Amino acid sequence: MSENADTGAQYSTRQQAAAGIQWILVIAVISTAVLEVLDSTIVNIAIPHIESTFGATDDQITWILTSYIVASIVVMPLTGYFTRRFGRRKVILSAIAGFAAFSGLCGLSWSLEVMVAFRIGQGLFGAFLIPLSQSTLFQAFPKEKRGQAMALFGLGVVVAPVLGPTVGAYLTDTFVWRMVFYVNLPIAALAFLLLLGEMPKDQGQKVETDWTGLILMALMVGAIQFILDTGEQRDWYDSKLIQVATATAILAGGIFVVRGIGKRDNIVDLNLFGDRSFLAANLTIMGFGIGMFGTIAILPTFVQTLLGYPILEAGYLFIPRGIASGFSMVVTGSLLVGRFDPRLLVSTGILLTAGGSFMYADLNLDASFWNLAWPGVLSGLGLGLVFVPLSTVAFDRISNDKQDEASGLYAVTRQFGSSIGIAVVSALLVQRMAFHYAVLGENITPFSQAARDYLIPYGVPLDSAAGAEILAGELSRQASLMAYIDVFTFIGWSSLVTLPLVFLMRKPQRGGAPTVAH
Repeated sequence: MSENADTGAQYSTRQQAAAGIQWILVIAVISTAVLEVLDSTIVNIAIPHIESTFGATDDQITWILTSYIVASIVVMPLTGYFTRRFGRRKVILSAIAGFAAFSGLCGLSWSLEVMVAFRIGQGLFGAFLIPLSQSTLFQAFPKEKRGQAMALFGLGVVVAPVLGPTVGAYLTDTFVWRMVFYVNLPIAALAFLLLLGEMPKDQGQKVETDWTGLILMALMVGAIQFILDTGEQRDWYDSKLIQVATATAILAGGIFVVRGIGKRDNIVDLNLFGDRSFLAANLTIMGFGIGMFGTIAILPTFVQTLLGYPILEAGYLFIPRGIASGFSMVVTGSLLVGRFDPRLLVSTGILLTAGGSFMYADLNLDASFWNLAWPGVLSGLGLGLVFVPLSTVAFDRISNDKQDEASGLYAVTRQFGSSIGIAVVSALLVQRMAFHYAVLGENITPFSQAARDYLIPYGVPLDSAAGAEILAGELSRQASLMAYIDVFTFIGWSSLVTLPLVFLMRKPQRGGAPTVAH
């Protein structure tokens, strides 16, 4: 009896010790996730200040964003390969150190060309942070508590980019734009030291490199991302460069997929997509990313250019959304995932997010702060209901030895969704502005009584230069408002079209070891 009691006490002590190590790892990997995703949106709001410092044009300054995204998305699918080759501990610690070093160098940049080079370095190292954080967190929790793991992970991955514009606005307005890069350094130091002390050591393996697959994948992914990031500035397919990039993506992608299906030593295991739930979850997170990041991309412009919000107030609009997202993720991961079918939760989240977008589409030029904030709160609540259970379903049947690779592929599809969302809504916004301007302008003629009546308070005649300028300004405002309404409506529908994909997923297994995806 005494021996059993001693054994039980020792087991309890070991459990407590393991739990302590687990939570230190949780803090470390969440810090690592925040490090990367915060950088994806915090820089955007400082772009005008960087442009002014370097005397760059609008076309040139986009390379600060594009270079980072292209570099990271090319390397991200290789997460599994690098962890097999060098071990997870070495890869994640090297990634944090490299990302921090290049963040500091970005803050010290003295020209646009130098900053673009440093942003490429940032992207190459930052690519590993999200996938490895997710897989490490998954393995730190037992399977029945993975909903909680994804809730905590979601706090970093989803809430951080939502709050990024707010943090970026504060740092830029209070200090200088270089602070949006320097803020990464203390976060990186915390994550590095915690992982250095608590992450278990592991050994790499001798892995044959599929150089052909690597080159094909890099060409495909890089070309697609280049098209999405620069298509609008280059007038899409009027540009020879975009045409060449498209041909490259199709050719390289086709060969990569055909030769990679069933190939065991392919640079990434395409057989993972043979799992119906993993495939459907990847497509869902890509489609969902279109709406989420599309809104984040255009809302600051909407409130600053049309409603006259200063930069800080535009950033503050994202705070209620971030709080709602965090609350939803904690509640979903702690209470809901274990009690309800995750597919039902995802469907509910999609409906809430779409509802928030349709609320944005009902705004006018007299919208108050809370008229703008409440749709974000609704979308934020939906975000937690989508992200946590969707991640749980996606990795439910993925074996432990494939977690890093699967996480890398899942991160790529999420990134593609955000890139597609930003590219599509930006192009649609420009197109709809031109359309509404032309349609509204048809009704303004030298004989238009409505136009004459509109100018009466200004005391200028319709046929004067001042009258034409006033009418053109108002015409532009109304056309822009109508264009934003169209885009928010599109974003709402883009969320809803992902609903059928949810019903393709399997209901997650309860307990037991995960099975390998075939």
